[in-house]
Amino acid sequence: MKIFSKVQMLGKAIMLPVAVLPIAAILLRLGVLWKLDFVTAGGSAIFDNLPILFAIGVAIGIAKNNAGAAGLAGAVGNFVIVAGATAINKDINMGVLSGITGGILGGIMYNKYHAIQLPEWLGFFGGRRFVPIITSLVSLIFAGIFGYIWPTFQAGLDIVGNWMMHSGSIGLFSFGFLNRLLIPTGLHHVLNSIAWFVFGSFGEATGDLNRFFAGDPNAGIFMTGFFPVMMFGLPAAALAMYSAAKKENKKAVAGMLFSVGFTSFLTGVTEPLEFSFMFLAPLLYLFHAILTGVSMALTHSLGILHGFGFSAGAIDYFLNMNLSTKGWLLIPVGLIFGAIYYFVFLFSIKVFNIPTPGREEDGIIDREELTIPDLAAEVLEALGGIRNLTSIDSCITRLRLEAKNRDIIDDAKLKALGARGVLKPGKTSVQVIFGAKAELIAQEINKIN
Repeated sequence: MKIFSKVQMLGKAIMLPVAVLPIAAILLRLGVLWKLDFVTAGGSAIFDNLPILFAIGVAIGIAKNNAGAAGLAGAVGNFVIVAGATAINKDINMGVLSGITGGILGGIMYNKYHAIQLPEWLGFFGGRRFVPIITSLVSLIFAGIFGYIWPTFQAGLDIVGNWMMHSGSIGLFSFGFLNRLLIPTGLHHVLNSIAWFVFGSFGEATGDLNRFFAGDPNAGIFMTGFFPVMMFGLPAAALAMYSAAKKENKKAVAGMLFSVGFTSFLTGVTEPLEFSFMFLAPLLYLFHAILTGVSMALTHSLGILHGFGFSAGAIDYFLNMNLSTKGWLLIPVGLIFGAIYYFVFLFSIKVFNIPTPGREEDGIIDREELTIPDLAAEVLEALGGIRNLTSIDSCITRLRLEAKNRDIIDDAKLKALGARGVLKPGKTSVQVIFGAKAELIAQEINKIN
């Protein structure tokens, strides 16, 4: 379970550099549309330096209190790994994996050595200044190892990637299906990073996402199938939940369901909506995962290729349409998926009496809208107070916490405060899904701390 927790931490850390990609995609597209080379160059610069961005972002994401000093260590680690490995074998190209590895080492070294005390005559190099020094030495060891084993490891990745890319519907169905199944654990970010930033190459660009924006006509297979689900399927599921809500509760849940449904449609951020039914109806969520896989396979079989800088929402759909192949077909395909989601969800909720929002036995808790500081204080109380928490962190949509005693956490109150789900994946690990508010809540709790 400890290893599982560490991999979850990596998944969270990866989201920091990934958050930069939307602006890169926007700059690239606007630069091309407006024929402004300097704007295009700005977007290209971000994609061209992804290993460095991942090294810095992952290191900060892993470091205690997201310390910026770890980012410097991560960058140093990446430089040493790339230079050392290519000195042994000039054909090695690790792509963003060199940055992720350097970032992991930088974050771990920061957590271990940021407060180290050295002898007085070496005192200047103590504390945080010691972190990039020790990171470079450890990275040198990894550079030597990668110099000899990376070609074999890369060959293995290529086999998996080629199977997924060239096995057609079966491989893409597997990717889409696993992507949704891993959402509860947060490990889907790790799977996505390999598919979007490692698999395949087009010139200097590696990974499905990079190749798509570099103009590879065959890129997009690991992204296209998400558009029908995120823009149409899940919003239709939200509409089905509203339709199935008790008459007296419809007004109370309308705003929330519209918000999470529209967020999925516009931006492709789906977790707040998915957690509304994930644990209430596991079979319904399994159906959702299967349909995601079906969408990946179907769009591939239809020859549709599209991509995104962040996620499969309407913003990326329209912004990147000029780079797509048969992108217009995603609209009729999406409408069909929307109809399927709506009727299957509505039927299942009513027949199996699933307590989705608006159907709870206790009804909807009537409370005034809280400010973020007030909400954070209420959340902290539900978590058992500051003394019950040993670590407070967040990613885009969820609080990631370590608690001394999980049994005193009030799940019901957290849900009444707007949490869409509460996960307890380890003996001390707790995750609370709040949507886009999660990071702001974590910041306020840390202020209290």
